[in-house]
Formats: sequence, structure tokens, C-alpha cells
Amino acid sequence: MTKGGEEYNQKRVKGLVIKNTGNTYLVRDKSGNDFLCKAKGNLRLKGIRSTSPVVVGDIVFMDVNLDGTAFITDIEDRKNYIVRKSSKLSKHAHILAANIDQALLCITIHSPETTTVFIDRFLVTAEAYSVPVCLVLTKQTCMMRKIPVI
Repeated sequence: MTKGGEEYNQKRVKGLVIKNTGNTYLVRDKSGNDFLCKAKGNLRLKGIRSTSPVVVGDIVFMDVNLDGTAFITDIEDRKNYIVRKSSKLSKHAHILAANIDQALLCITIHSPETTTVFIDRFLVTAEAYSVPVCLVLTKQTCMMRKIPVI
């Protein structure tokens, strides 16, 4: 394949972002192959002001070169995501994860105590972004508070 008279040796692959470290992403394709990728510099999400345009859970398209290098070129629309407001950048949000099937919030009564303020904030945020949540209490916590174990 040629592009502008130059040899163009790459293929377009669809995959799921499974890890993010700085500006490097680990993307798994439907065959189970993993690719270390960088995001293209001009890659920006429309309508979302975020500190990172690509997050774990995103379904992405990448160009994979014959030498093994790969670049994320596009992101599919997200069905949902969970955010944390950036403390230093008031107009930006830090998206923690995208396309979430179920969020589990593990709650402890003591050592350490999960505050009701934290639980409330998490539940409100999850509801606002259409993320289903399940609260998880340990068996020990239930026994201490005499809560029936289901």
C-alpha cells in the first residue's frame, strides 16, 4: 500500500485499553494480542474537558506499524465513565475509567472506616454518569453489626 508515493506499511486494529501508564497505553485486540501504544498528538475527545483523552476501558482504533510501534488514532463513543474532579484544574475532570459494566465499592466499618461522605460522593457520581454500583461489605463487618449475610 502506498500513501503519497511512500511505502505505507501499517494496519488499523480495534482494541480495548486495559492499562494506562503516563502517555503509554496497553491495548488488547479481539484476538488477545497486546500492543503498547502512544496516543496521536492531535487526538482529543469532543465535548469532554479531561486531563487525559484515553482511559482504561476505552475502545480505540490504532495504527500498528510493521516494526511493532502502534498509535491510537480514534476512540469509540463511551457508554459511560466515572470521573474525579481535578483539584488544580477546576474546568477539567480526571476520567478514571470508561465503559464500566459494574462498579464495586468495598466498605469497611473500621480499620479503616469508610466515611459516609465518601460513600455518598461515590454513589452520586456513579449515578450522574450512569454507572451501576454494588456496595460490598465484608462478612466480618456484617457479623460485627449483626447485618444479615445474603
